[in-house]
Amino acid sequence: MKMSPPAFARLMGVMLCLGALSCAFPVPSMAQTDIQALEFPYFTLRNRTGSDDPADFYGGERSDLKAGACRVEELDLGVLAPLADMAPNFLREELLRVQTVEEADPGAILDQLEETAGARGPALYVHGYYISFEKGCRRAALLQQNADLVGRFLWFSWPSDGAPAYYTHDEADLYWSLPDIADTIIELERRFGAGNVDVIGHSLGARGVVLALAEVANRHPDIRLGHVVLLAPDMDFGIFERILPRVRPIAESTTVYATTGDRPLALSAQLHGYPRLGETGNDVSRLAGVEVIDLSDLPSEGPTGHLYHIYSRAVGEDLRRLLHAGERADARQGLVAQGENLWRLRPATNE
Repeated sequence: MKMSPPAFARLMGVMLCLGALSCAFPVPSMAQTDIQALEFPYFTLRNRTGSDDPADFYGGERSDLKAGACRVEELDLGVLAPLADMAPNFLREELLRVQTVEEADPGAILDQLEETAGARGPALYVHGYYISFEKGCRRAALLQQNADLVGRFLWFSWPSDGAPAYYTHDEADLYWSLPDIADTIIELERRFGAGNVDVIGHSLGARGVVLALAEVANRHPDIRLGHVVLLAPDMDFGIFERILPRVRPIAESTTVYATTGDRPLALSAQLHGYPRLGETGNDVSRLAGVEVIDLSDLPSEGPTGHLYHIYSRAVGEDLRRLLHAGERADARQGLVAQGENLWRLRPATNE
C-alpha cells in the first residue's frame, strides 16, 4: 500500500501507541467503528499541486472554484486491527487515508447531489483553521458519518494553509473565500428550494458561515434556508450578536454548540481580546431565536476539546436529530433546559 510521508508518520505513531502497554483505550464511538470507506462531494478554492498522491492533490494557495468527490478509507493494520478497534477516537482519525480525489464540473456535482440528497436537501459544511485538504477530507468523512449526512453532504474547502502558525493567513483566506461560499449557498437554495438547505460551520469556518449568510441576506433578503449549525464557532460573541438580526430571518433555525475546556477557542479569545461564541459563560439570552447547546457535561473526546462534532457519539446523535429529523432543542432527547434558549446535553447512561 502506497502512503504519503505524513500518512506513514501517522500510522507509525498509532502503531507505537497500540503496542505500548500504557495505552488505556476507551470504547470507540460509532462514528469511527462504522467507517470502512466513505465518498462525498466537495467544492474547493484550493490550487492543484500536480501531485499524483490523492492526499496532496490540492495545496493551500488561492485558486478558482473546483469541485469533485473525495474517497476516504481506513488503513489496513493487519494483525493490529483488533487493537485499533479499541483506540481513542482522536487516534482513530489518524487511521483514515484519502484514497482518491476525482474532479468534476461543479454543475455535475450539484446534479448528482440532487439525486442523492432526498427530500431533506443538502447540508453544506465549511471547515475551520489549520486544515489541509487531506486532513479536511478525513474529518469531513467523520462528520458525515457521525451526523448521518450520507448522500446529503457537500464539503466546502477554502484554502487554509494547514499550518498552526498561520492563523492570520487562514483568516485572510477565509475572508477572501466569502463570496464563493455565499454563491454556493444561493445556488443550493435555487436548486433545492426554500427551507431545504442546511449550512454547517466549524470553528473559523463557522465565522465564515455567519459572514457569508450576512452577504446572502443582503443580496437575497427573501431567501429561506433550513438549519444553520455553528460548531465551536471561533467568532467574536459581540460581533455575532450584532450580525444576528440580519441572518436570523433567512434560516429556519440557528444552533450554536459550545463547551468549556475548548483550548483553541480560549487561545483565540486571548489573541482577539474578546470571548468566542463557542465558549461557555456568555450571556446567550441576548441571542434571541438562537438555540445554544452546552456540551460541558460530556466526557472529554480528545486533547483539545474542539473536535466533539467528529469524536462524540452524543453530539453526532444530537446533530442527527436536528439535521436529519428536523427536531428542535426542546424536543431532542438528552437536552436539559437551562434558560429560554440554553440547553445542556447530558451524556447517555451507557457512556
